[in-house]
Amino acid sequence: MRIGMTEIIIIALIVLLLFGGKKIPELMSGLGKGVRSFKNGMDGKEEKPAEKKEETNETANKTE
Repeated sequence: MRIGMTEIIIIALIVLLLFGGKKIPELMSGLGKGVRSFKNGMDGKEEKPAEKKEETNETANKTE
């Protein structure tokens, strides 16, 4: 059983109606970050540069 172009268009329209145009890029961004995190976890890379930036910002705010 294959999904045709008509079915894909109908599904895309339903998703657009449910989530709205502004929310879809946010969802796709989150999905991309999740996939990237999963791949890094599979490769054994567990460092997260974003968290290190937050830690340095928090320590800078505490010293002020």
